[in-house]
Amino acid sequence: MAIVRRLRVGARAPFFRAMACPSSRARSSDARQAVVRRSRVLGIETSCDDTGVAVVDASGKILGQVLVTQRDVHAGYGGVMPRAAEQAHCNALGKAVDEALEQAQVKASELDAVAVTVGPGLALCLAVGVRQARAIAAANRLPIVPVHHMEAHALIARCEDASGDAKPDFPFLALLVSGGHNLMMLARGIGEYQQIGTTIDDALGEAYDKVARMLGLPVGGGGGPALEALALEGDPKKYKFSRPLQKRKNCDVSYAGLKTAVRLCIEAELKGSPPSEENRKVRADIAASFQRVAVDHLAERTQRAATWGKEIDPNIKHMVVAGGVASNQVVRTSLKAVAREAGFEFCCPPPKFCTDNGVMVAWAGLERFQLGLHDAPPELESITEDEWVDVRPRWPLGERHPRVGEDTVSRGMKKKRLFPPLTGVAHAS
Repeated sequence: MAIVRRLRVGARAPFFRAMACPSSRARSSDARQAVVRRSRVLGIETSCDDTGVAVVDASGKILGQVLVTQRDVHAGYGGVMPRAAEQAHCNALGKAVDEALEQAQVKASELDAVAVTVGPGLALCLAVGVRQARAIAAANRLPIVPVHHMEAHALIARCEDASGDAKPDFPFLALLVSGGHNLMMLARGIGEYQQIGTTIDDALGEAYDKVARMLGLPVGGGGGPALEALALEGDPKKYKFSRPLQKRKNCDVSYAGLKTAVRLCIEAELKGSPPSEENRKVRADIAASFQRVAVDHLAERTQRAATWGKEIDPNIKHMVVAGGVASNQVVRTSLKAVAREAGFEFCCPPPKFCTDNGVMVAWAGLERFQLGLHDAPPELESITEDEWVDVRPRWPLGERHPRVGEDTVSRGMKKKRLFPPLTGVAHAS
């Protein structure tokens, strides 16, 4: 597959049409509904460092799925290298699509639509998936469904084969925790979200990765699992790190200060010594102490979000927790307790569906397709080497709820090259 050389970032996008909220579009006919109930959608996920492809049908059955990890590609860099990730996606995506279709025992021409993540994420990586999706859609005259990466995380708990113990109905409270995002939202429907909390600096997954790196742990593919494993050997009360934002009684989270405190502790305790068996216990104690405070901070803010959520909409019955960090067992256990105390049913996908994958994109695409939220098949003549590709690297999911106060993200939108929130686009349409 050719590498995208030009990206249209900031222009009003052709995908805009597919982001309209369901209420603004004509309702499908009974015949149309009969078709979508049997629909099969191919999902493509290339927003960061995993190549995910899946085929899902309208019943929530996963017909085929392939996930190609780039852990070894980035192991020597201490983080994700965009150019290396782009090339790895290019190398893996075509074969992954073929394998997923073979597992599903369907031909591309027998699909009903192709769904693809268009943002947020790394622009170079997003473009690889969008180009592949457009090529498949054009060759087989299939509708294309643009998908918001974080909406896909929020919706996967509604997919039969990827759900946990319960499937949420709208409205529900959603907590999305990943390497680059912390979002607490009211999910009112497809494309209709209101933020009640977000990160004001580092996300929890990012803090895990940075602390893991400072402790000399392997961070290829993310340092969270390595830190979680080391923390099991440590004393979580050994170091008294302060919990962030104690004076701010809202639902926002912050990990920059905690990360700095951990760095100073490492410098004081290890005095520049490289990782070794001799200092493993000290490193384990630091990891465990960091994790305790980090998760306690998240749980405290989630508890407040649950209270606010019930006050804003008493019809909320479920709390959905998703995103890569939701695969952490300490995080899952803590947030499950918060949900139980708030009287919510806890919905968290199995760990393999918390991290980035093609199933979540296929399912989000299918939910949108069923509502008519898709674009027409691209023209085959438009699929060229230098085609401009619409991707949205910085793309908020929802607008802030009025109770939360002024949206500091929106105030910096022009400077930070953010696209308007998905919900804002839906309402404008």
